[in-house]
Amino acid sequence: MQDQGYIPKDLSFDEEARDKLISGISKISKAVKSTLGPRGNTVIIESTEHLQGLTITKDGVTVAKSIHLDDPIENLAVKMLKQASEKTANVAGDGTTTAIVLTEALVKAGQKWIQPHHNIFDIINGIRYDSDVILKNIKERSVVVTDDMLDSIASISANNDNDLGKIIAEAYKKVGRDGIVTVERSQTDQTYSEVTNGIKIDRGYTSPMFINDQRKDECIMENVKVLVCDTEINNILQIENILKPIINAGEKLLIIGTCSGNVINTLAANVQRNGLKFCNILPPSFGYKTHELMQDISFATGAKYFSEKTGDDLSIITMADLGHADKIMVGKSSTVIVKGGNISEETKTRVEELKEQQKSLTAKHERDFINERIASLVGGIACIYVGANSDIEQKEKFDRVDDSVCAVRSALQEGIVPGGGLLLYDFARHFGCSCEDNAHEIIEEDVAGEMMLREALRAPLQQILANAGLDEKEIMSEIYTPEMLGTADEEPEQPINNRGYDVVGKEYGDMFEMGIVDPAKVTKEALLNAISVATTILTTNAIVTHKRA
Repeated sequence: MQDQGYIPKDLSFDEEARDKLISGISKISKAVKSTLGPRGNTVIIESTEHLQGLTITKDGVTVAKSIHLDDPIENLAVKMLKQASEKTANVAGDGTTTAIVLTEALVKAGQKWIQPHHNIFDIINGIRYDSDVILKNIKERSVVVTDDMLDSIASISANNDNDLGKIIAEAYKKVGRDGIVTVERSQTDQTYSEVTNGIKIDRGYTSPMFINDQRKDECIMENVKVLVCDTEINNILQIENILKPIINAGEKLLIIGTCSGNVINTLAANVQRNGLKFCNILPPSFGYKTHELMQDISFATGAKYFSEKTGDDLSIITMADLGHADKIMVGKSSTVIVKGGNISEETKTRVEELKEQQKSLTAKHERDFINERIASLVGGIACIYVGANSDIEQKEKFDRVDDSVCAVRSALQEGIVPGGGLLLYDFARHFGCSCEDNAHEIIEEDVAGEMMLREALRAPLQQILANAGLDEKEIMSEIYTPEMLGTADEEPEQPINNRGYDVVGKEYGDMFEMGIVDPAKVTKEALLNAISVATTILTTNAIVTHKRA
């Protein structure tokens, strides 16, 4: 008698299993890598998630997410590559296509160079050791980003759209290095950015009677005292200690906290009848995020945070416990608190703590949440509204802008390196030997691993040139001398002037001067995730899948 919920399984072993995995990788890679580089192509995807049933995109991760194969083993490989590309996007914001290209190249190089007598784990360990050397050199070769470089970085990541690049770069220049830039869909065909130098809260006024600007339907006040609490205010007498001096001095008050209906009505009635300057909004977000955001607001405004979690009692509140905002703009569904003056040392310490906390996070939404908190504390907040003439165009444009925004953020964090695949191609010179055509020659494990890495590191640049219809040997002979292409030095050397080729401008020159650069973080994450997936596939000897009818 079969167990309830029993599902029969299919088993695949050894070379047969790996060949199916590699077949799946080849299929997804062929679709995704056609988008790589400034001359990359668009992909049309039949999509149930789009109103018109299709998506047109040059975004590698969007293409990867859309692919599902009938063969269960091939589909497992697709799922693994999706994880690699999505992890790269989550951590670095870009580089998804590069990660897939590197993975495919490394796996196919493994088929070529790994022989039956080799110890596969020695080869894998050697590749991981060499990758650590590469990562170290990427860090050494990275250059700190200046404001002048932002236009180039943003434009390249937006698939060489200079207009979008300028909008994104200007937004980052306005909010600063610790600021946050978000992307939303515009209600018009125009693409533009709006910058807020302050804290944006996803809560609006609790009563329309707080509105004092009827044209905008907002409560706008300057030089405002701020009360921050997560304790519900059930009686107006709970905050009597601060209301009296505020009313007597003719000052203004924003209460960020939950108030009962009676308290809201009392405050609103005094606003309407007596001309007092009060406003109330609910605490932002939900769950644990509320507590953390309320702490951030108290840091930024200089208010004491009255919380039930710490057993604070509102009845002992004094004027010294209130924070200060230069200006507040409270709308129906959101609030902006503009703060001025120098950032306190306590706030700076808080920001450093958040940055350390972010390093241990892998989920994109968690990392984005930390970015928003840092921006609220010390930087500004910008939103880029993406407009287009059709839903299809807007979706494609939105993906490019979102990638570019994340890439600029990564560049600001860890600097930039020569782009266009040049850096990895240059590192390939320092691995392996000139025996590429002798695939069947008996070689040792360390040489096999180096040759695999050598071929993989060349793949992104080769694909960029292929998508542009250019010949690799012809282009690279103008960048490197024959001696440089054939040598394997112990220590990587920088090519003279970071010399490379611009496939759009069709000219040779310094990659930094031509503005062809990549965020160092993107290059590192793409390589790390590619090696992780490729080595897993190369060491696979058995695969268990659900049996299909």
